[in-house]
Amino acid sequence: MSEPLTKVDSAVQGLSSSPPKETKNRRQSSAAAPGVFNIKDLEEEGREIQLPIETQKTGWKINKSPSTVEDQAILKIPLTTPPIKKIDLHFPLGMEVTARNLKGVTIKDALDAIYKAYKKRSDDELDSPYLAGFEWDKEESWTRLVVHLQKQPTATTLDGPGGSGGGKKKKNKKAEE
Repeated sequence: MSEPLTKVDSAVQGLSSSPPKETKNRRQSSAAAPGVFNIKDLEEEGREIQLPIETQKTGWKINKSPSTVEDQAILKIPLTTPPIKKIDLHFPLGMEVTARNLKGVTIKDALDAIYKAYKKRSDDELDSPYLAGFEWDKEESWTRLVVHLQKQPTATTLDGPGGSGGGKKKKNKKAEE
């Protein structure tokens, strides 16, 4: 037990009089997800993006949570090919929201961004409350998608019990009396 602690001794002997300076490394976002692009880089290269057809089949109401989409599997699909870190979503009336994800923007990221902007709006405030899909028009703007809305859902199933359809009928019956 009287032996000196060599590990401690060697650590103390190795130290210089001043501690080494720490360099501040800025975290690089591109290292987080290889193969994910910045939309402006794609514009400079002239690479076109493509949108999945699944965005047109959601039947999603823009003031309801994206978790209400019937087919949950489409939420994980990348919004664009090749995947991008962020993209602006432009509405016909001029409003614009941005969907972001450093690992590549998914359909869910886009729906989340739209929902955040419209969640406080009631159904009667929205002329066209259902998502019809997205359109990329490189002539108009390379860095944003146009959001198309419609009056009726595109999904084949209608709202079940407890959906918005049943409540309106009851209100109409009360109004007739």
